[in-house]
Amino acid sequence: MKKVAVFGNAGAGKSTLARRLAEITGLPLYPIDMIQFPAGYRPEEKDGGKISHERFLEIHNGLLKQDRWIIDGYGSVASAWERFAAADTLVYIDLALPTHYWWVTKRLIGGLFRNPDGWPDNSPVWSSSLDSYRVVWRCHRGLTPKYRQLVAEASSTRRVHHLKSPATIGAFLEAVQVEHRAPDGSAAVGR
Repeated sequence: MKKVAVFGNAGAGKSTLARRLAEITGLPLYPIDMIQFPAGYRPEEKDGGKISHERFLEIHNGLLKQDRWIIDGYGSVASAWERFAAADTLVYIDLALPTHYWWVTKRLIGGLFRNPDGWPDNSPVWSSSLDSYRVVWRCHRGLTPKYRQLVAEASSTRRVHHLKSPATIGAFLEAVQVEHRAPDGSAAVGR
């Protein structure tokens, strides 16, 4: 596990899982949202401070050439599928549809008090969460079947983790922790 793509529908807990995975493995984490909004969200700018798509692709392609990474998020269709092809490990979070909606709701409520972890500074939590409600259904109808086909086909050539419930997410993280534990019981970071 050296190049890990974490993906799934909105409200899947991708960022939380990716952060925990980075802590356990010592792999560098690159959240797509932080790449696209490197200076944080700036509402006074027309595009909110988002870098150009060309610049995003340049940064993304540079990351894919590195030896070790966890990349969390989507970006665009082309960049996502390039990332999936470059990854040696795919972590697909595929929860029941009501769970995605519930987790978006929890993020929305929590975002009223503080910016969600892993989100660019000053992110518009309210409007982003409202948009996530629309994205969940569109992703479920359009991308979810493609994601499921991808993980089914990729399972013969690389590590694939198709996580279908909060319990399987927890079990996956525990298994990775055991795998990365040094013989003396301490964390073996950077394996």
